[in-house]
Amino acid sequence: MTAIVAHPSFLALVTLTVLAWIVGNLALARVAGWSFDRGAFPWLQGAGELAAIYITTLILMSQRRKDELSELREQLTLQLAMVNEQKGAKIVSLLEEMRRDSPQLMNRVDVQAEAMSAPTDPEAMAEAIKETQVGMATLVEPDRSPPSV
Repeated sequence: MTAIVAHPSFLALVTLTVLAWIVGNLALARVAGWSFDRGAFPWLQGAGELAAIYITTLILMSQRRKDELSELREQLTLQLAMVNEQKGAKIVSLLEEMRRDSPQLMNRVDVQAEAMSAPTDPEAMAEAIKETQVGMATLVEPDRSPPSV
């Protein structure tokens, strides 16, 4: 329904309907002496208000659904990034183990490889994200206290 409402032809259809309503009502009043919607067209106004309520509700519902899907996509992306990071850490760890065990390779201490072989703690990452969000909220709205976590 939202896709139909968002299409430009819907605006043309509404315009034609309103014009047909007004012209039909005025023509009926002139020819037959009575009309189904007198004066300032209260029935037309009511129909327009009802349509506005329905359209607004449709838009809000679809926006809420898109927000939910977006949040799920963000969570999936984060989970995939964490899995890829864990795989990368495991690969570095296996390469370091191979370097230590192989007599053909020079055995040396690689501090950077050791640091990269340790996977990131998901709980620490979640806490860092929360702290960043609180910090950003205080930058955006400095007069408000940060939300409780």
